[in-house]
Amino acid sequence: MAKIVLGVGTSHTPMLNAPVTDWTRFIERDSTRDHLDKEGNPVTYEQLKALAGPAMEAQLEPGLLHSRHAAALAHVDMLGKTLREGRLDALIVVGDDQKELFQDSNMPSMLIYHGESIRNVPLKESGAPQWAKDASARYYEPAKPRDYPVDAALARHIIGNLVEDEFDLSIADQLPDGFGEGHAFGFVHNRLLNGTLIPVVPVFLNTYYPPNQPTPGRCYRLGQAIRAAVESFPGDARVGVLASGGLSHFTVNEEFDAQVIKALREKDAAALAALPRRQLNAGNSEIRNWICMAGAVDALSLKSLEYIPAYRTPAGTGTGLCFAVWE
Repeated sequence: MAKIVLGVGTSHTPMLNAPVTDWTRFIERDSTRDHLDKEGNPVTYEQLKALAGPAMEAQLEPGLLHSRHAAALAHVDMLGKTLREGRLDALIVVGDDQKELFQDSNMPSMLIYHGESIRNVPLKESGAPQWAKDASARYYEPAKPRDYPVDAALARHIIGNLVEDEFDLSIADQLPDGFGEGHAFGFVHNRLLNGTLIPVVPVFLNTYYPPNQPTPGRCYRLGQAIRAAVESFPGDARVGVLASGGLSHFTVNEEFDAQVIKALREKDAAALAALPRRQLNAGNSEIRNWICMAGAVDALSLKSLEYIPAYRTPAGTGTGLCFAVWE
């Protein structure tokens, strides 16, 4: 039978696509957007800065930023090497779509893509500053669209099994003309696989947008059901499962991240399911992708997990970077 042999969790923030000299430039964007505090309450940037206090300045010391940036890129390289050398026949990628493909007029809670290939296209023009466009561009093709292979047979098998398990799924087998996969999936193709062609099965979760975000418990059960479906797939395929995104952002919350990491280390499904949904909004919402992946790899052992609180402004915004491998 087919078997899940590898689990990977990775942050995918544009901070990982930018030089360290640009990390503090994110204030240009963070200072003009609305935020959530660590409890999930709406706040302005200035309110968040007041909550962070003057001690936050120490987190922006250049030497500390450089060491964290270097460590983060080393972990990205390690995950890429693990995937490329994992002898995988397929890679299930669990990610979210931030209105790159799906809009309020049609926002699926859970969707599995089962086309023969999935397209990645160059970054569309925007009014963002050049440094921000350079970071975003690394999720996408540099010059022209490219189609990446999908394990359509495995995807359709998983869909069929999940329907039997009474999951109400959305499905898709093509993308609209002119559109390509979002950043959660582009990070995998263009930063981790970096040209290595492993057929993927894209699993989209609506982590971001109320009112139909799946609950943490539902995400974990989805992962478990995906594992069961893989194990009933004919043949001896070696399958990996990857969670793309997270942990806390745009407000870095080290305490909440530690709570998530503890549950992952201890395979505590109940603790993952009990994570407060109020704290699983905005960027934090991508923790749902990790919860789903955890359900799929619950039979594997945690090999490594590294966490880096990557602050970028005096308000404590940034990303709780996390990189993990289960085997």
